[in-house]
Order: sequence, then structure tokens, then C-alpha cells
Amino acid sequence: MLSEQSAATVRATLPAVAASLDTITERFYAGMFAARPELLRDLFNRGNQAAGTQRQALAGSIAAFATHLLDHPDQRPDAMLGRIAHKHASLGITPEQYAIVHEHLFAAIVDVLGEAVTPEVAAAWDEVYWLMANALIAIEKRLYDEHGGRDLRRWEVVERVAETSDVVSFRLRPVDGGPVASFRAGQYVSVRAELPDGARQIRQYSLSGAPGESVRQFSVKRVREDGAPDGEVSNHLHARVEVGSVLELSEPYGDLVLEGTQDTPVLLASAGIGVTPMIAMLAHLAETGHRAPVTVVHGDRSPAHHALRSDHETYTEKLPDASAHFFYEWDAKPGTRTGRVDLDGIAVPEGTRAYLCGPLPFMRAMRAQLIDRGVAPADIHYEVFGPDLWLAQTAA
Repeated sequence: MLSEQSAATVRATLPAVAASLDTITERFYAGMFAARPELLRDLFNRGNQAAGTQRQALAGSIAAFATHLLDHPDQRPDAMLGRIAHKHASLGITPEQYAIVHEHLFAAIVDVLGEAVTPEVAAAWDEVYWLMANALIAIEKRLYDEHGGRDLRRWEVVERVAETSDVVSFRLRPVDGGPVASFRAGQYVSVRAELPDGARQIRQYSLSGAPGESVRQFSVKRVREDGAPDGEVSNHLHARVEVGSVLELSEPYGDLVLEGTQDTPVLLASAGIGVTPMIAMLAHLAETGHRAPVTVVHGDRSPAHHALRSDHETYTEKLPDASAHFFYEWDAKPGTRTGRVDLDGIAVPEGTRAYLCGPLPFMRAMRAQLIDRGVAPADIHYEVFGPDLWLAQTAA
């Protein structure tokens, strides 16, 4: 994909660029938001910016993409690109915004690396950028075409359910009275909320209802960060959004979806609010009468903190060959286990496809245990809420 001359230049400069990427991305965002403050106010997640996680994820994706171009010149990293494109499409990213990013990213590169950025180096990394950007633009166009455009739709809250002390489920119908398209279990929607300061911040929430319902359901865990932007949208939704409130939602996106056949064993492992996409997957498996074994694993602080627990139990019981294993750090009840999730003593059938969602340490531990039990790495799939720091840390 890269020209031979650019490949040689990128290979020679990748260590220096990668070592400076965190500084580069920090200056990139600072410069771009100074020039285009509306992007921070109405598009980028202010909490992720304040925490620095978005720049870590961007640095990781650039390094991973460049490394892939060098190590696999005849292949495109479609799994990585697809994950990013789904997130971008849910936000309504446009091709023109890639030009804005290019302008400020390369200004930051020159600012940080100085005279090391010769015309040859600039041209090589420009080629890397546009290979990645144009691939994402193409994937995003296909997604927009499939979903009928990029505009968000107005939805009215018709039910609000307190799942736990810090998790609420919202059920919504479209204000325009139009049809509600189905979705693939495991997908998410972007939700735009207008905050008291006028910012129109967007967050992604997994759909926690069953595919095919006439309403959309998503569940929100309140982030308890008083005064910090990290929890500003979840706290707003908990405090201010009631039955009758109107929110703007995207169409469903996301590439963590069920694959395989009725004869494919499935393992659904989650922790905390990572339960939400797993519930949608479990509901789909139950409604389609999945024949092969289904193993449900979930970890939480206590039974009282286990959101959607009744759905977890009900859907598992509907399946002909399924088992549920719940782990709690305290206050475990009969039939559950105390402590963190551990696959010891849990059968993992041959040919299992595993789906993971939860904090990164949890997913890393699950992946390692599954590989030890003979599950192929290609059959282990995950969803990260927020910037994909797993990718960033892998690239590092």
C-alpha cells in the first residue's frame, strides 16, 4: 500500500515518531480546539480530552496502522479500521473533518520534531495519514449509505427504569412516529444531550434491549466524578432526563456482533456496565432458540450492583443449553461465587466464540484464560467503552 520510498522513510522514522506521539497528539488537540472550539464543545468527548485517553487512543491507532503497513504491505487492517469507522459514523464524521485533522496534526508533528521533519519525512507520513483517512472515509460512506445518512433522529423517552442505584435504562420511541429499524445485538447508538452550558455532547451507549423491539433501550451508569467532565453526560441523563424528554440518537453502529451458526458455542463475559451489549446478545440467542451451548459469565461488586440481572437470568433460562455464572466481590448469594471472575471450573466447549465487555484488566484476564482453555484468539471479540486503550497499549 505504501510506496517503496515512503515505506523506507516510515520504517526509519517510526521509532522517533512513535516515541513522541503522545506529545504530538496533545499539541494536535490543543491547536485544533484553539482554532475550532466548536469541535470540543459539540463533537469531541470533553471527559476523554481532560483525562488524556483520547490522545492515547489516537497515538495508538496511528502507530498500529503504520506498523501494519510495514509488516503486512499487501493487507489492510480492516478489523481496526472497521472499529474506528463505526464509532466515527455514529458521530456523523464528515470527509471534510479529516482535512481539518490533517492540518493540525501535521502542524503538531513539525512543532514537536522540528528539523527532523524533512520534506521526504513529511511526504511519507502524509501518505500514511491519507491511506488511513481515505480507508476510513470509504468505510464510513458505506455505513452512511446503509443507514440512510448521518443525521441524528429525535426520540422521546417513554419509560425510565432504575436498574440499580447508579444504572438507569431509558426506553424511547421516535418523535416522528416512523418505523424503528432492527439492529444487530451488541451494537450501540450515539446519544446527544444539550448540557446546561449549551454544549451538545455526544456519548455512545450499547443497546440493552432485544433486537426487533418497537422501542430503543439503552442503559446508563452514572459516573460519580463530581465536577469533572468525565461524568457530565451520564449525570445529566440521570438527573434531568425523564419520561417525555427528547434526545437525539444515531442509528445503531458497532462491529461487536454475534457471528456463527446455531451450532457455534457462545461465551458472553462481562463485568459491571459491560453487561449491556451482552444482554442484547443473550436476548437474541434466546429468541432464536440457539441450540449450541451458551456460557454466561458476569462479575460485579455485589448482586445489588448487577444491572439487568433479571434479564440475565430470564434469557439464560430460555435457552436449551445454557449456564450462568455470576461473581461478586461481596454479598454473594447461594449459586454465585465470591471474588473476581475466574473460568476455573467453567466448561468452555471446543469451537467457542467469546464476546467480552468490561474494564480492560477484566478483558485481558478473560482473553488470557480463554486462550489457555484452547479458544482461538480470532474467536475472542471485545468492546471497549470509550477510547480503545487496548489498541493503544498493544501498539505501544
